[in-house]
Amino acid sequence: MYNSPFISLLFIFLQPPSKYFNISCLCRTMSLLNGNGTAAPKQTSTKRVPTPGKATILATGKSFPSQIIPQEFLVEGFCRDTKCEDLAIKEKLERLCKTTTVKTRYTVMCKEILDQYPELATEGVPTIRQRLEIANPAVVEMAKEASLACIKEWGRPAGDITHIVYVSSSEIRLPGGDLYLSSELGLRSDVGRVMLYFLGCYGGVTGLRVAKDIAENNPGSRVLLTTSETTILGFRPPNKDRPYDLVGAALFGDGAAAVIIGTDPIERVESPFMELNYAVQQFLPGTQHVIDGRLSEEGINFKLGRDLPQKIEDNIELFCKKLMAKEGLKNFNDLFWAVHPGGPAILNRLESNLGLKSCKLECSRKALMDFGNVSSNTIFYVIEYMREELKRADGEEWGLALAFGPGITFEGILMRSL
Repeated sequence: MYNSPFISLLFIFLQPPSKYFNISCLCRTMSLLNGNGTAAPKQTSTKRVPTPGKATILATGKSFPSQIIPQEFLVEGFCRDTKCEDLAIKEKLERLCKTTTVKTRYTVMCKEILDQYPELATEGVPTIRQRLEIANPAVVEMAKEASLACIKEWGRPAGDITHIVYVSSSEIRLPGGDLYLSSELGLRSDVGRVMLYFLGCYGGVTGLRVAKDIAENNPGSRVLLTTSETTILGFRPPNKDRPYDLVGAALFGDGAAAVIIGTDPIERVESPFMELNYAVQQFLPGTQHVIDGRLSEEGINFKLGRDLPQKIEDNIELFCKKLMAKEGLKNFNDLFWAVHPGGPAILNRLESNLGLKSCKLECSRKALMDFGNVSSNTIFYVIEYMREELKRADGEEWGLALAFGPGITFEGILMRSL
């Protein structure tokens, strides 16, 4: 099978994979050695105490559709199912699949759906109704499974959830997925609901910022944040006039994620692992047309400006310094980094621009390899990997969660590992 494009600014940042995927991180290796090169004694890490009144992540969960796509089979399946016989397009897609560094992805799209809706693979046919018939229930089902996994890890009943923040760029209806999900989970009828639609790749970090504000301004509250995305709205046969479609086919995946946010965790009941210390959203004035996404009768269409990569590179350092200044942090390499992996090149540019050691973006690269770019969900897959990484004795205390999207919008959170 195959995948398809989804609204995001980061998919154009593709370039050949570099050494950091396969080479062990020297800085981590050296931390495990004494000065004479022998193994250092094993240390026992001590959990840090949460700051009273600050929002913390108490549990995580994720979910994926059953259809898994090994990247090596993508081109054959995509061209077969879209009836594409253009050798030039096929060769370009093969090159893109190699440069993305993606190994596996998951997708809602499958043979059964195409058999039922063959018009989805036909150029120029109005299919928005059919796409929503598939996407609307699919994103809620994935969000439900991710939320149930999260609630199970949390260890408290679903009835203790006071608020829900629902993030998706993959469904359109009234009432929205926030209500359907609340009903499916059996949440209480007075649960406070917030719905964030069509933010693209930065939506997950926006959701964290909103959940943080709710938790810190409502003592005792517990906020379920869910993100759920599918590429159904953007799937279409390849066309030489839409070169970005092939990038999306090579890069994007489907799935869902969930976290529970709250302040002042209950001792011996809840297990906080990350504190959300300070959040900033910033847009770059005059760049609202650099990423132009439109919903049409055929699904989502979008255009990207050629100056997009440079605009991000020109502004990222000052944005990071603004977050770090809150706690007087100076050295980029003293932090852990949870960056939305829109593609390998955005990670390469950030690493080069900030002078990061190659190990600093390892969790982002691993999430991209294992799941592809899953839009708003992906930051939570990175955070899950980071959670395990920080359990080692020398794990950093402070770090940044970053994502970028239409606007051009930057979202960032200064986080503290507990």
